[in-house]
Amino acid sequence: MASPSSFALSRDPFGSKSLALSSNSSTELQGATLRASRIFGCKLKSERTEQTHLRLFTVSRSRQGLPLKASRDHASMIQELGNNKLENVTKAEDACDLFDDLKDRFLNFKKNKYMENVEHFQNLANAQAPKFMVIACADSRVCPSNILGFQPGEAFMIRNVANLVPPFENGPSETNAALEFAVNTLKVENLLVIGHSCCGGIRALMGMPDDESASFIKSWVIVGKNARTKTKAAASSLNFDQQCKHCEKESVNHSLLNLLTYPWIEEKVAKGELSIHGGYYDFTQCTFEKWSLNYSETKKNGNGTFVAKDKMFWC
Repeated sequence: MASPSSFALSRDPFGSKSLALSSNSSTELQGATLRASRIFGCKLKSERTEQTHLRLFTVSRSRQGLPLKASRDHASMIQELGNNKLENVTKAEDACDLFDDLKDRFLNFKKNKYMENVEHFQNLANAQAPKFMVIACADSRVCPSNILGFQPGEAFMIRNVANLVPPFENGPSETNAALEFAVNTLKVENLLVIGHSCCGGIRALMGMPDDESASFIKSWVIVGKNARTKTKAAASSLNFDQQCKHCEKESVNHSLLNLLTYPWIEEKVAKGELSIHGGYYDFTQCTFEKWSLNYSETKKNGNGTFVAKDKMFWC
């Protein structure tokens, strides 16, 4: 008797298509079931049929899950790409906003300062004759021009980490190159070293172990090691924050003494052609301290002790 070309073994309860077998597979399955029923009875036929149904149903469901999973992965990937694109666009817009702001500031400067003082800026284009050379910290919170109101042409500046002046014997650096130009070429009359509160460079100096491997920052701030030594001796009973504050001022005095190690600076100071000053800006209280180096008394001591004069406190 001819068997049907195909027949359905299961119906997907989730509405999927029935799984069809070929005519050869149908004949073999029917023969195997008939032989088993003769040996073990009708019970085996029922169990085998149910197992076959379950196995084929499981295969059918797992195959259905493949395109569904792929579809979900594809959708997730598209969403992730979209999010990344949106994030990049947002960053680009933020960068544009920053420079749009700088553009507005520049145009405001041009309109309200440059155009109203064109003759002054034209004179500066020909030459500069600042009265001050300022050594200040690179910290973004302590711009000397903002704090002390320096106008273009009034102060030649160098800013570095912790407003340090290395001694002459340390060799060339951008700081002493600026000093040489300011003192010998521009003929400034005042050298002003400005320290400040909450200085990260001084904090790094105070917290640095002696045997720690050097980084760029630590290799630089070690210039102030004498100030750290004096601070630890004089303020050992204070907590770390208070020691840092003490060292912020002590390091300014240490830098003022280092200025005297440059022969062409000391020569001018001795002749009265150049004055050396220290300053300290506390931006947590918005106060400013100013003092000057008493050259004759400092030289008289002869033991590296700094002697100040003309102390002022602005608040």
